[in-house]
Amino acid sequence: MANKTTAEKLATIQKGYTLEGATIELGAAIVDGELHKEAQVRLPLAMMNRHGLVAGATGTGKTVTLHMIAEQLSTAGVPVFLADIKGDLSGLATAAAGSEKLKARTDSIGQAWAGKTFPVEFLALGGDGNGIPVRATITSFGPILLSRVMELNDTQESSLQLVFHFADKNNLELIDLKDLRAVIQFLTSDEGKDELEELGGLSKATAGVILRELVNLEAQGLERFFGEPEFDTAELLRTAPDGRGVITCLELPTLQTKPMLFSTFLMWLLADLFEDLPKPATWTSPNWCSSSMRPTCFSTAHPRPSSTPSPPRSG
Repeated sequence: MANKTTAEKLATIQKGYTLEGATIELGAAIVDGELHKEAQVRLPLAMMNRHGLVAGATGTGKTVTLHMIAEQLSTAGVPVFLADIKGDLSGLATAAAGSEKLKARTDSIGQAWAGKTFPVEFLALGGDGNGIPVRATITSFGPILLSRVMELNDTQESSLQLVFHFADKNNLELIDLKDLRAVIQFLTSDEGKDELEELGGLSKATAGVILRELVNLEAQGLERFFGEPEFDTAELLRTAPDGRGVITCLELPTLQTKPMLFSTFLMWLLADLFEDLPKPATWTSPNWCSSSMRPTCFSTAHPRPSSTPSPPRSG
């Protein structure tokens, strides 16, 4: 578009963003350094099941962009899951207060604005935070995912599967890491020698490796994730009585010190949802959207203001 006039560039943008069906409004185009509210930038709602990335320096509108995408998805009846690392997204539960400056901004990009509240629920991973604690049992997590988390080799993974098989056959519920450790210690003890022979594939050396890895998981905070009551991922797929999608914010105040806690949760969450979510041939809108502070962004888009407040910046 380098050799086109401003009018030609605007016409190209307008044609490209003239879409049929429901859309997510992202903002107005900036062409040759000037904002043009007649050239609206938007995405089809049906495309929101794809991957996207927002990138930009501090203060460029990344969080506000995420706010307004989540708001529009909720309004369209799509449940939204947000990983709120810095606590920037809690304002979705409160209507923002308007101002003359804000009205001037929204008028300049050709979009109406009104302060609104949205149906928001807060979760806390393993109880780290003020939201509803999110936990999963060792049994539901399963040996394969657990092996990936502990970075076990093929032999160690198959041995861990035998431990789960033994627990299942004997109706031993594996709730947390302590339960799994107790079963492994029993199988490698004198009392469990006969049971171990029946399994035939768990050496004491392999058991020792698995036990050491369990200690490592505890040191990284995973003992707070494994346990009861187990969180039902269907809770993330709900709509409010008025038809809007529920926005679920996961608090992550300890992400910097417990990175494995979040990555383990995410593996479990996606595996569980993969089993439950429908897989239609075509989409008119997504069943569920997830974001971790970085949704889709266009470098030519002037962000649409959020209808909920953003936290004050410091520094």
